[in-house]
Amino acid sequence: MTNFDFLKSNPQFAAFAYAAVAAEKTLHVDAATCIVNCRRAMEFAVTWMYSADSALVLPYQAQLASLINTDEFKAMLGRPLWLRVDFIRKVGNSAAHGGKKLKPGLAALCLRNLHAFLDFVACCYDANYRQSTFDETLLEQGDTLRQPPPEDVDLDRLMEENRALRGELTRRREAQQGRYVSNPTGISEYETRKTYIDYMLADAGWVEGRNWLNEVELDGMPNRSGTGFADYVLYDDTGKALAVVEAKKTCVGIEKGRQQAKLYADLLERRHGRRPVIFLTNGFETHIIDNWYPERPVAAVYSKRDLEKLFNLRETRGDMASVSVNTAIAGRYYQEAAVKAVCESLGPDRHRKALLVMATGSGKTRTVISLCEVLLRHGWIRDILFLADRNSLVTQARRAFVNLLPNLSVTDLCETRRDYAAHGVFSTYQTMMNCIDDARDDEGRLFTCGHFDLVICDEAHRSIYNKYRDIFTYFDAPLVGLTATPKDEIDRNTYDVFELENGVPTYGYELAQAVTDGYLVSYKSIETELNFIDNGITYAALSAAEKEAYEETFADQDGRVPEFIQSSALNNWVFNEDTIQKVLETLMTHGIRVDYGETLGKTIIFARSHEHAEKVLEVFNRTYPHLPDYARVIDNYIAYAQSAIDEFSQPGGMPRIAISVDMLDTGIDVPEVVNLVFFKKVLSKAKFWQMIGRGTRLCPELLDGADKECFHIFDFCGNFRFFRMHQGVQGTVNKTLQGAVFALKAQMACKLQALEFQTEALQAFRQSLVDDLVARVRALNRGNFAVRQHLRHVEEYADPARYAALTDENVLDMEAELSPLIQPDADEASAVRFDALLYGMELARLVGRKYARGRADLLKRANALAKVANIPAVAAQAALLETVRHTDFLETADVTGLESVRTGLRALMKYIPKEGRRYDTDFTDDILSMTWNDAEPDDGGLRNYKAKAEAYVRRHQDNPAIAKLRTNIPLTPADVEDLERILLTGSGGPFR
Repeated sequence: MTNFDFLKSNPQFAAFAYAAVAAEKTLHVDAATCIVNCRRAMEFAVTWMYSADSALVLPYQAQLASLINTDEFKAMLGRPLWLRVDFIRKVGNSAAHGGKKLKPGLAALCLRNLHAFLDFVACCYDANYRQSTFDETLLEQGDTLRQPPPEDVDLDRLMEENRALRGELTRRREAQQGRYVSNPTGISEYETRKTYIDYMLADAGWVEGRNWLNEVELDGMPNRSGTGFADYVLYDDTGKALAVVEAKKTCVGIEKGRQQAKLYADLLERRHGRRPVIFLTNGFETHIIDNWYPERPVAAVYSKRDLEKLFNLRETRGDMASVSVNTAIAGRYYQEAAVKAVCESLGPDRHRKALLVMATGSGKTRTVISLCEVLLRHGWIRDILFLADRNSLVTQARRAFVNLLPNLSVTDLCETRRDYAAHGVFSTYQTMMNCIDDARDDEGRLFTCGHFDLVICDEAHRSIYNKYRDIFTYFDAPLVGLTATPKDEIDRNTYDVFELENGVPTYGYELAQAVTDGYLVSYKSIETELNFIDNGITYAALSAAEKEAYEETFADQDGRVPEFIQSSALNNWVFNEDTIQKVLETLMTHGIRVDYGETLGKTIIFARSHEHAEKVLEVFNRTYPHLPDYARVIDNYIAYAQSAIDEFSQPGGMPRIAISVDMLDTGIDVPEVVNLVFFKKVLSKAKFWQMIGRGTRLCPELLDGADKECFHIFDFCGNFRFFRMHQGVQGTVNKTLQGAVFALKAQMACKLQALEFQTEALQAFRQSLVDDLVARVRALNRGNFAVRQHLRHVEEYADPARYAALTDENVLDMEAELSPLIQPDADEASAVRFDALLYGMELARLVGRKYARGRADLLKRANALAKVANIPAVAAQAALLETVRHTDFLETADVTGLESVRTGLRALMKYIPKEGRRYDTDFTDDILSMTWNDAEPDDGGLRNYKAKAEAYVRRHQDNPAIAKLRTNIPLTPADVEDLERILLTGSGGPFR
C-alpha cells in the first residue's frame, strides 16, 4: 500500500499512477532513485494535463521546464503548488546528474510534494474525487517494487487519446478546482530550523561529515562541566577551523549566542592557532564577525572557498593608510584624491561602503579601475563585480578594464560565452540576479554571498532600489557606488544605503569644478518655444486648407471635430511633420559644425519614443535627401545596437546624428558630441544632468584644429524652464504594480480594525484581504536569494494569526520588506491596474479623504466600456456601468459599493480599446521664441562645500581654522575660497 494508490481507480491516470507508486516503493532502496522517480511521475502527470485540458497550450519546446513555466500552467496551479512542482524538477535533475549522495529526508519531501500535486490533478479531473491525505506511516513499510517504472510517455499518443475528452475534462477542472485544499508538510519547528540552516550550508557547498561537523565538543568553557558543544564548525582541508556557526531557535534573537560563539572561537583559536570567523544564525537572520569589520548581517554562511580566500587575503593585505596611485590609469588630482578617500574609508576607517559623485566625463570608470589596481596590488581583493543597468554600459566598462588592467581576467555575463573562473565579472543587474540562483559548479552555488571582494555599482542613484537592492545586501563585499548626478539631486535614501550623511559622499567632483579646472567643457543652451509643443493644436487658428485636413484627420464617426489637440499628444500619437522640420532646421542652422563648416558635429537627438524617433528619421531623410546615412535611430528596438553605438563613436564617420530613445542618455563616451537636442520632456533632474553630460567631454583639435570649448543644447520642450521652477524636486521610486496592490491591501486591513468598521460585511471584506495577503506571502519562493534575505518577515506574515491586530509599523514593514518581493502573476495586467485604482479609492474612503483623480479615472473607464457594450460580458454589467456613469455613486459610494464595482468590472478592463491610434499631420507650426543662454550658474559646488564643511565642523570642532568659519555658515563665495584652501591643504581635510 502506498500514498498514491488513490490514483489507480481512475484509468485516465494510468500514465503517471504507476510511476508515483514506484517512486514511493524505492524510497528505502535508494534516495536518488526515489527522487528521480518522483520527477518522472510529475513529468508524466504534467504531460497528461496538456493532453487533457484545452486551457493549456503547448510551448515551442515540450520539455518539462518549458511545460511547467507557461503562464497558463502557473496560473492553474497557483504559486505555492507550482513551487512544489518546480522543487521536484530541480532536485530530480540534481539526483539524475549531480552524482551527490542524497538523504532519504529529501526524497521523503519530494514524495510529499508529489502527493500534493497529484492530489490537485485528481481534484481537477476525477469525477469521483475524494481528498487524499499523505500518510507518513506508509513510508516506514519499506514495500518493494516488483517491476521497473515506464521509461517515457508518448505525448502525441496522449493528445490523440484525449482529443474527444478535452472539452469535458476542462469543464470538470473549472468546476472542481476550487475544492482543492493544500496539505501541510508536517515538519516540526526543530526540523524547520535544521532545514533552513542545513540548507544554507549545503547550498554554499559544505559537506556534512567532511568539512562541516555538528555538535563539536570543546573543552575550556566557563561552565560547571568545563565543556561546550559548538553547533557547527566548518573546516579547511588541513583540518583547521574556518568558522564556527552558533545556531539559535527561530524565536530567539541571534544576539543570545554572541558571547557563546566568542568563547567557542577563543577555544578553536587556541587549538588551531588561527581565529575562526563567527556566524550567528537562527535560520532567518545570519550575522558575521570576521575579526576586522564590525559585526554585520549577511545573506548566508560563506562557502569554503570564500572563507579560505578571506584568510589568504588577510595574510597579504598591505597598509591602506598611505597608498600610491598609478597615474598612468588615473592621473588627475581629483581622481587620485577619490581613490585615496575610498582606500582610507575601507582601510583605517573600516567602512564597507563608499559613494563617488563625479561629473560625466571626469573619468569615473578610470577612477574605479585605479581603485581596483590599488586594492589588487595591496592584496585586499581578488574578485570584482561590476554592475550596470544596460548591456552597452557593461560592455564599455569591460573594455576599459581590459585596456587599463590587462592582467585581470574578465568575463561579461551578458554574453553567451562566460568564464566563471574570471576575477573580473561584468553584468547587468537582471542577469546577475538570474546567475546567483542558476550558476553552479562541482562545489555547489558559484556566486555565494562571499564570492566577491568588491562590488562596483554604476549609476548608484537609480540602481539600489526595489528588487535590485537585494543584490547589494546579498553579496557581502565592500560596495563602491558611482554616479554623475549632482549631490543635491541624489535621494536621501541613496546616502542611507551607503551609510553616509545626506549630501556628503565619500568624494565629490561636480561639473562646475571640472569646467573651472579645464577637464570638461561647458555649454550654451538654445531654448526654443514651438507653438504646438507648448500650446497644442487649436482648430480655429489653422488656415482654411489646414482646417479641412484637420477635419478629415480627427473627425469621429458622427462627424464631430475636437476644438483642440493637447500639447501632450504631440510626438505621442500626433506626429506633425512641420514641427519636426523646424526642430531639424534649427539644429542644422545653429548646430556646431566641423570640417570648416561643411559637416554637422556629432549630435544626439533625445526622442520621446521609438515611433517618434523613426518619424524624425523619416522627416530628416525626406528634407535632406543629399545627406544619406547622416542620421540613424539607435535604441533598444534595433538589432545589434552596440555596433550602431560603436559606429556613431567613430570620429569623422557616419552617422553624424544619433536619434536615441533612452539608450544614449547615460554612460556613452563620445567626446566628439557637440550638439544635444532635447525633443522630449525630462521630469527627472538627475537624468537631465546625465543627458547633458553626453556633451561635456574634452576633444582636442575637433574644430578645425581648435579644441572643443563648448557644446550646444537645443531644448524644445521647456526642460530648463521646468527645472528652474522646480528647484530641489526629486524623483520617486516606482513600485511594481503587484507590490503596490499588496501594500494597499495591507493598509486597508489595518484601517478596517477600527470600531466604526465592525460590520459583518466589512469584516468579511477584511478577512478576504488578509487571506490574499497570506497567500501572496506564502507563494514567495523561499529558495530565491532575495526572499531569503527577508525570511523573518516572510515567515511572520505568512501566519494568518499575525493579522489579528496590525499596527501602522507592521504595515510599513510589509510595504518595505515584502511588497518589492511580490511577483507578477498570470492575472490580466489591466485588471490588476483596475484593482490598484479601486483599492486606492477604498483606502481614501476609509481615511476620510477625497480622491478626485481616482473618481475621474473610474468614470473614464466606465465610459470607455459603455462604447463596447456589444460584448456580452460588458452588456451583462450594463446596470452597474449606468450607476457609475449617471448617478451620484462616485460621490456617495462606501467601501462596499466600490468593492462591488471592482469585482464587477475588473475582468472587463481587457475589452477597453487600447490607444493604438496614430495621426501624421503637416500643419504649419511657429517658433515663438529662441533664447541663447550661457551655462546656468551652478551652486552645486557651493552646496557641496557647505555640506562637507558642516559635517567636517561637527567632527573637528577643535580645528582653529574651521572654528573661524563656523560663524560664516551658510557660506558665501568668498567663504568657499577660504574653506577650499583649508579643506584641500589642512591636516585631516576631507578633500586632501
